[in-house]
Amino acid sequence: MKETILMTQFVEVRKPAISPEQRAEIALMMEQIARLDRGELPADDFKKFRLENGIYGIRGSADEHMVRIKVRFGKLTADQLDALADIGETFTPNRKAHITTRQDIQFHYVKRRNLAAVLTRLAEAGLTTREACGNTVRNVTACPFSGISRSEVFDVRPYADALSWYFLRNPLNQNLPRKFKFAFEGCTEDHARTAIHDFGVVAAIRERDGLTERGFHVYLGGGLGAQPASARLLEEFTPERLLIPTAEAVLRVFDRFGERREDRSHRMRARLKYLIREWGWDKFQQAVLKERGLAELMHSGRSPVQFNTEEERAPFDSVDISRLISDSLSSQTFRNVQSQSGKSWMERQESFAQWFASNVVPQKQAGWSAVIVRAPLGDLTTDELRHVAGIARKYCGGRLQSTISQNLLLRWIPNAAVRPVFDALSRAGLAESGAHQLADITRCPGADTCQIAITHARGLAEALAPIVENGLGEFPELQQLSIKISGCMNSCGQHHIADIGFYGASENVLGHELPKYVVLLGGRTREGLAEFGVPIAQIPARRAPEALKEILLYYRAHKKDAELFRDFVDRLGKDVFRRLLAKYQEVSSYEQTPHLFRDLGVDEDFSVTLGVGECAGGSTADAGPIAVATARVATSART
Repeated sequence: MKETILMTQFVEVRKPAISPEQRAEIALMMEQIARLDRGELPADDFKKFRLENGIYGIRGSADEHMVRIKVRFGKLTADQLDALADIGETFTPNRKAHITTRQDIQFHYVKRRNLAAVLTRLAEAGLTTREACGNTVRNVTACPFSGISRSEVFDVRPYADALSWYFLRNPLNQNLPRKFKFAFEGCTEDHARTAIHDFGVVAAIRERDGLTERGFHVYLGGGLGAQPASARLLEEFTPERLLIPTAEAVLRVFDRFGERREDRSHRMRARLKYLIREWGWDKFQQAVLKERGLAELMHSGRSPVQFNTEEERAPFDSVDISRLISDSLSSQTFRNVQSQSGKSWMERQESFAQWFASNVVPQKQAGWSAVIVRAPLGDLTTDELRHVAGIARKYCGGRLQSTISQNLLLRWIPNAAVRPVFDALSRAGLAESGAHQLADITRCPGADTCQIAITHARGLAEALAPIVENGLGEFPELQQLSIKISGCMNSCGQHHIADIGFYGASENVLGHELPKYVVLLGGRTREGLAEFGVPIAQIPARRAPEALKEILLYYRAHKKDAELFRDFVDRLGKDVFRRLLAKYQEVSSYEQTPHLFRDLGVDEDFSVTLGVGECAGGSTADAGPIAVATARVATSART
């Protein structure tokens, strides 16, 4: 058993644009790559180093990588978007950025020789990849509407900001039993999905001695993957000053007991939820509170960081807004947007009305709105990044958020500028309506690049798009449903908590590999509770779009008034849906239906070819085969 390490000394969080630590990491990256190329550094040693610095291997390539950039609690600036566009244009062949379900930005196919240059450009923009991978505290996420939401208790971003800096490069955070995830929520709605995180933080207040005190509901032990778990409430109320001590206490207990092998060799069951399951909740809760008590004594009741809770100010005053709107209305580009679109006046008005209804969110600050920029399938080209950066710089002072729904959010748009923003987005092909609705599908990168994905999640998402946009998109009662897709059971696409979820699997049919999706129905979250989708059927990948359409039409025809989809699934039960989808599960021989043996988005016959999984720090050499075997066994058992 490890000795208890004293908590980090009291510090005030401050961070320069480029730190000495970043300069040292970039220099070390250059040195490590040179040693690897000369044959002086074992590949496994380099793997551990690159994972600590947010760099994954890519399926089918020895010297190309995925670079994951931590966007702390989703906060971005227009200048940072331009820097990301620079990276995509210079160092990736597809010139695309991918927004993840943890508010990160990923680039794929970056050559190893270019990694140091990428890290340098990120450092110049005030961004980092440090601890975006590996057995560390991953990117700290937060509700993208924090600070502007009409339903929030208070703005949680200052707390997410302080906590993310506090654990960055913290010695405690360098070799945890497994990855560890934080999420912050301030609203009554659960935008941040706190119940599926190791440490979920929800804003709360209480009255004490005639004063209103800020604090949190802290939920522990949530997670998805092969065995999903909903987080549990640590205590009735955690005061603001105890947020960081509580977080560190949990990490210390997890670090000592979460994986007791000294070499950290068994990562498959090392997440916090497994420790809680092994110990039982009461024992775990007592251990955390005891550990926190030691920290309180050390710091005499102080929090180890300072929270900057100064209220965010508007980017423009009334004079600036008047000038902005006048310039937009008089600009040649604005006058020409009508003819450029090729639409009639009525069509343009209808498009704007649809977009306004789904993509514009009134802020709690009177006269201001937030605008959701949809990134279909989570992807934006480098040109699109530059367009969004320019629009943000002009209309909202460059203030943006990435979201766990894989979109971007423009904050602090003057209400009078909403129509000019729509027109500017239209010119760039970015005025997609349907944000956070049926057509706004979430998906992981899948087998296009991921080493352990079984199916091409992107291919399924592309195949579903015509159904939910041009087909069933006309039915208002379907628009609040969510669809999420993962290429395997690990749930990077968060399929467990979707109304309709899909995850990739496979089956051997008379000597031929058949790509399949497991269909789950009725997932959702709210504060303190995650309800996971019920596995219903395994569908050949090529029949998944038909199955989705069948489910949606059945719900529309048989639901009661305003009955939510989860309640509909609960009322009817699994057997009804299994019978409904039975016809899509039938598969004859390869010779009779050869098209079914090809994954969506792929032209050749399907085969399961997996690399070594790196989500556990690359320490589990057989993670890939285990994932496949588990997927086959688990899906057959549950469906």
